[in-house]
Amino acid sequence: MVRPKTEEEIELLRINGDLVSRTLAEVGKLVAPGVTTAKLNEVAETFIRDHGAVPSFKGFDGFPAALCMSVNDVVVHGFPSDRPLEEGDIVSVDCGTLYKGYNGDSAYTFPVGEVDAETRKLLDVTKASLYKGIEAAVAGNRTGDIGYAVQSYAESFGFSVVRELEGHGVGKQMHEDPGIPNYGRKGHGARLVDGMTICIEPMICAGGRGVYLARNGWAVHTADHKNAAHYELTVVVRKGRAQQLSTFDYIEKDGSIKF
Repeated sequence: MVRPKTEEEIELLRINGDLVSRTLAEVGKLVAPGVTTAKLNEVAETFIRDHGAVPSFKGFDGFPAALCMSVNDVVVHGFPSDRPLEEGDIVSVDCGTLYKGYNGDSAYTFPVGEVDAETRKLLDVTKASLYKGIEAAVAGNRTGDIGYAVQSYAESFGFSVVRELEGHGVGKQMHEDPGIPNYGRKGHGARLVDGMTICIEPMICAGGRGVYLARNGWAVHTADHKNAAHYELTVVVRKGRAQQLSTFDYIEKDGSIKF
């Protein structure tokens, strides 16, 4: 059984969700050709620590950085590096915080300068599939309803869904039950109950859904080396409509990214 969170716990998760959201916006302001992901990681870690939290990814099972920085064909869990970003790249930035014993977790895929039309479509569809999943995250539904919503939307545009990785519950632990796959069948999977806190995070590929693990044991690449996009938000399952605990508003409405 997955224990629903109390309102006090949800408030601490909301504070963390707000911080990861603002951290992603700070990073987004700097994403541009010529900037390194190592520099972006440094900015994020400083911002998180300056706000009284710690970067929860750093040191997690040996992960070396505050952010997962996944460029182009890297789906998730890429290491920051000194390679400058180039015009037309995309970079998934996944951020985690730990504050007062609870976790925040959110991700956004940023275009680097101008990207081609197909890449723009991949980003738009992946983000929209996330919101489709959130619409299904209501009490009484099941995890399969979320997965079906994501999968059916993304595949309707000819994209494919990574199946080896999934979203998750979140609370005192970064990853809690239940798992939240991005594919599935309506009415199947764990039942969603009011107060359950989960991270929904579609990982969508421009080409086939096959992936492989890099030699470093972390970075997950598309097998055909076509681009992949990744967006993630934390929500509370509620009756009728999920409540977001993290947001892209700081990125999109406050000007960190231009469309």
